[in-house]
Amino acid sequence: MEAPDLATPHTVTPTPSSPPAIPHRASQRQPLLWAALASGGGILAGFYLWRPALWWLIAGIIFVLSAVYLCRQRPKPAFWLVLASLFLLEALAISARSIPPEGELLPVTDDEDAVVTAHVIREGRLQRRGRGDQQQKLDLETEEVSAEGRTLPVHTGIRATFYSKISKEPADPVNTTAAHLFHYGERVRFSARLSQPHNFRNPGAFNYQGYLAEERISALASAKATDVELLPGFSGTRPGLWRSRIRRNVTQQIRRLWPANQAALVDAILVGENDSLGRVLLTDFQRTGTYHVLVISGLKVGILALATFWLLRRLRVGEVLSSTITILLTVAYALFTDVGAPVWRATLMLILYLCARMLYRRKSVLNAIGAAALVLLSIDPQALFEPSFQLSFLCVLVISAIGSPLLERTTQALASAVRNPGSTGYDFALPPKLVQFRLDLRMLAGRLERFLGPRIALRTLAGGIGMALLCCEFVVISTVIQVGFALPMAYYFHRATIVSLPANVLAVPLTEIAMVAAMAALGISYASFALAKLPAVVAGLSLEAMAGSVRWLGALRIADARVPTPTLSMILLGTAALGLAMITARRRSALAAVGLIALSASAVWICAVSPTPRTRPGVLEVTAIDVGQGDSILVVSPQAKTLLIDAGGSPQWMHSELDIGEDVVSPYLWSRGIRRLDAVAVTHPHADHIGGMKAVLANFRPRELWLGPGPTNSELEALRAEARQLGIPVVLRQAGDRFRSGGLEFVVLAPALDQTTKTTKVNDDSLVMRVSYKQTSALLEGDAEKEVERRLATGQPDSELLKVGHHGSATSTIPELLAAVHPRFAVISVGRHNVYGHPKLEVLDRLAKSHVLTYRTDLDGAVSFYLDGQSVTSHVGDLH
Repeated sequence: MEAPDLATPHTVTPTPSSPPAIPHRASQRQPLLWAALASGGGILAGFYLWRPALWWLIAGIIFVLSAVYLCRQRPKPAFWLVLASLFLLEALAISARSIPPEGELLPVTDDEDAVVTAHVIREGRLQRRGRGDQQQKLDLETEEVSAEGRTLPVHTGIRATFYSKISKEPADPVNTTAAHLFHYGERVRFSARLSQPHNFRNPGAFNYQGYLAEERISALASAKATDVELLPGFSGTRPGLWRSRIRRNVTQQIRRLWPANQAALVDAILVGENDSLGRVLLTDFQRTGTYHVLVISGLKVGILALATFWLLRRLRVGEVLSSTITILLTVAYALFTDVGAPVWRATLMLILYLCARMLYRRKSVLNAIGAAALVLLSIDPQALFEPSFQLSFLCVLVISAIGSPLLERTTQALASAVRNPGSTGYDFALPPKLVQFRLDLRMLAGRLERFLGPRIALRTLAGGIGMALLCCEFVVISTVIQVGFALPMAYYFHRATIVSLPANVLAVPLTEIAMVAAMAALGISYASFALAKLPAVVAGLSLEAMAGSVRWLGALRIADARVPTPTLSMILLGTAALGLAMITARRRSALAAVGLIALSASAVWICAVSPTPRTRPGVLEVTAIDVGQGDSILVVSPQAKTLLIDAGGSPQWMHSELDIGEDVVSPYLWSRGIRRLDAVAVTHPHADHIGGMKAVLANFRPRELWLGPGPTNSELEALRAEARQLGIPVVLRQAGDRFRSGGLEFVVLAPALDQTTKTTKVNDDSLVMRVSYKQTSALLEGDAEKEVERRLATGQPDSELLKVGHHGSATSTIPELLAAVHPRFAVISVGRHNVYGHPKLEVLDRLAKSHVLTYRTDLDGAVSFYLDGQSVTSHVGDLH
């Protein structure tokens, strides 16, 4: 966010010769901003346009020497040569830079049992998961690791989860036994199966492995809390210990001051902990474009700094001392929250801004942005590729380079006219039009004097107009941010936040009130808990109003507008439109209007115009998406009709917060440019097949939902209800159905309406289909087991491609089926190191003996097969 104007207002009565008190529109050079842009361009060039390091070095030396030669004679060309030199040197630095080590490698293979001795470096709170479980997630630094009879000293990061059961006391059925909370610096020893973090290997997938690597986490582990041995001694730093104690004490005080639902919001806004909010509310904040109020970001830093500086100046503290105290408090807040780069970026910009004020230099927000970017990029050039870095600086750039000039042309002139409304001497400092406005204001106030009195009427009227102008400015800035953020929101979050403007107009002011009131309540509570109740009530009411508005707007159908990944042409044109709007914002009105129109048009294009889906025309495509231990198959017809069979999911006993449909399947489809599906099918209602389908229905609004005639359960009924609410017709598919769609022929082989099982084997009720294009076909089994496969083998199921049933379990893929189908290719959708041991070696051996080329999603990621009517080809990776 933009560094706030912290100047203290004071009354000035200028002489008639004083210059006009209107905003200065002259364009100023921003050398540090241009230097930051050159630095970022060099990093991109060095990363994407590889050249030998010597090339960059020689070119950089030539440009530096040229700049030195011209610096006195021709300063303008020398300036551009300096920028070119910076560009080349950054390209050299990024091309020659080696990735910093993430910590020592563990002396164990992936998914191997080991005994770990470690100490806590980041503690987490105890959370309930399910009816009888609770867990504590924390980060550990290993001291030594023992495996296979050897013990080695290893120092690396592990993200561990310690589980415990909730047991009820006989005397009090409500009471539960509290598990031990592990705190910072405590040393522990436990046995666990260590696994390396991995990504879902699909195009468009979130880089979870890279995310953990940035936090120096090399492995994941879980253990029962009762099996964790607490060792004597302390390992850590004293500042870290005090920080964790203060943080723990603050969170405890928050739970004393507010009820659970409000405390969860206060935790998110002040401390950065949003684990207690629940996925539904978090999704509503994401859908309305207000998720930023729940994270510790530049917005929170700005609110804290503004409130602190304003209060100190009201207490008549000097500007230098006020700035110093504000900087120290902001740095302390960044240390306290410990959320990383976003807060430190905002803190750095604030420090530069306040230091410039203390040196009595004219403030330049764009220069402050450039200076902060230069410092951060010099420390870590890889930060340029982080979404948080890009969004933070883009927000401030949009406000400073587009929003502020727009306000200068519109509301700020009137805002200057309502200042000091009773001062006639101030009139001489204003243009004639604004003077006439002040005269009209006084005349209108004269009419109101009989009701309000002479002293109050003019001030009330001027204050009301000033407040209205302030609200207009907030709406203008919010609109500019939403339009400027259309491209990154579509690229990173696949959202067209249509309701974000009204949501932010409501949420941001309420967040400011809640944050200031909550901080006041916390501070006062340590002196008097009773006195702290008043600001706590104010904060609680503000939070309830904010959450209520977000829930209401998030429930609107229009809030669910999702967009595919923008194409390269969209990205280039959107970036060009944004740059044009920034360059022309301070130019003549006509040029500024052209820039704003171009930016608005690009935002509408990105949000409303769907890119052409990335498909191969004239072939049948069958892609097994990597969803872990589950199934999700994308079928694309020669006419680009799309069918998604199953959408993955996680069993309830895993207590996973990952929504496979939202977090894995949808990003893959968006990366393909798919905005809407023609049909979706659910083979059977097991969690690893149906769990992600609700998100798919909401995100892609398919034209049909295909279901088999098998037994139902609560998950399937919930999916039917979701389809009815979205207006998606449900189509029943059963054995014997034969139909054509998109140039393909579908034959449903199972289950028959009169043959659905009456046992607990829901797998035998799987929807089995054979899809054909000319002389080529694919058999898609779902989780069909032996009984169904024997019936299939008696027909004519021969197919070039087999989607192996039940993830390669021994219950499926019988020899009779392979002999009847005699496939050339097979694909197994299976989770990496799954607890079921899929695929079974005997199944792999059967496939090998049948000379079937077999692919696995756990090893190969997303696998695509292309059936052109005569032959089948396979491809692994992102090539469509």
